[in-house]
Amino acid sequence: MKVTTRIQLMLMMFLMFSTWGAWYGQMGKYLFTTLKASGDQIGSAYATFSIASIVAPFFVGMIADRYFSAQKVMGVLNLIGAGVLYFLIQNQDPDTFFWYILAYTMTFAPNLALSSSIAMNQMQDPGKEFPSIRVLGTIAWIIVTNIIGLYGYGDKVTIFQIAMFTSIIWGLFAFTLPDTPPKATGQASISQILGTDAFVLFKDRSFLIFFISSVLVCIPLAFYYAHANLSLTESHMTNVENKMSLGQASEVLFMLLIPFALQKFGIKKMLIVGLVAWIVRFLCFGNGDGISSEWILYLAIVLHGVCYDFFFVTGQIYTDNKAGDKIKNSAQGLITLATYGVGMGIGSKISGLVLEKYTLQDASGIVTGHNWNGVWMVPAGIAAVVLVLFIIFFNDKKETEL
Repeated sequence: MKVTTRIQLMLMMFLMFSTWGAWYGQMGKYLFTTLKASGDQIGSAYATFSIASIVAPFFVGMIADRYFSAQKVMGVLNLIGAGVLYFLIQNQDPDTFFWYILAYTMTFAPNLALSSSIAMNQMQDPGKEFPSIRVLGTIAWIIVTNIIGLYGYGDKVTIFQIAMFTSIIWGLFAFTLPDTPPKATGQASISQILGTDAFVLFKDRSFLIFFISSVLVCIPLAFYYAHANLSLTESHMTNVENKMSLGQASEVLFMLLIPFALQKFGIKKMLIVGLVAWIVRFLCFGNGDGISSEWILYLAIVLHGVCYDFFFVTGQIYTDNKAGDKIKNSAQGLITLATYGVGMGIGSKISGLVLEKYTLQDASGIVTGHNWNGVWMVPAGIAAVVLVLFIIFFNDKKETEL
């Protein structure tokens, strides 16, 4: 790969995760603190990303695989997204917020698959080359969340103003990326038009098991994205956004270890380690306190690297190796559907209802906080069940290594 191409791909990842990191982890606290949203409203807001992620694979399969270059689709989507954010910033009602964030996520979600396709289209060996490109996204997340934490923007509309600004830059920059033309040709069938031609991968038993596991794992995962920031804040931890960036720092380390880990341990063992780490992490969130046992909260934060990398990034590489050139974009969209779509959609709604159940009120009915031990035991239990089922049913040893 040319040096200039590598730099372009790294900047693409940097801009994408700068935009995403500006608002995603802080949205729950913003809704609860500024818009006075309920737990169910917070869960619904996070579920919009999942709704968009379910639509995204079909959109990508229909557009990027067949008619337009992926980088041009990316550019148009982000410029539209910046426009949506402009109107979202003006809103003060939590119910109306749902529709604005749904519209925005519809423009953002397809980029997860598009970015992987654009990057991997330039690579000879994605397993070795992709992590060093993707790591710039993690660095971007660290930078933007530290800026937000430093200036105390976590519960303010500023998080969406930053996202709007970076989305404009990202949208314009996308048109300069290496050309990734559509590869699917010929008369399109109904399944191809809908983007479901990647469903052929389900004939591979190991991929089907991986897909189902992806859905189930993301149910507890949604709890982290929706509630970790608010949980740490109410647990008396200070400078939450800055300290949470330690999780992304650990992500950089484990990202660089992925090529070695894939070769040494294979897919199944990496996913098992990730599941165990999630269970430990949820237990730490539920039992730590920023005053008497802050080290437990720090442990929960730094476990993010192994939790995230051993599932999401490894899954992208695994999916890319399973798919041929003609359905590569649809295949990446398919794994997006499983993780950010179905799994986290279910998880977001459940997490909102659980947060509502464990909301604490004083005698006058004013919300005073949440029972976080009760909240975090739910995803810990779900992750434990998924771990046991995955160990039992993923038995095709020849498919555990790439």
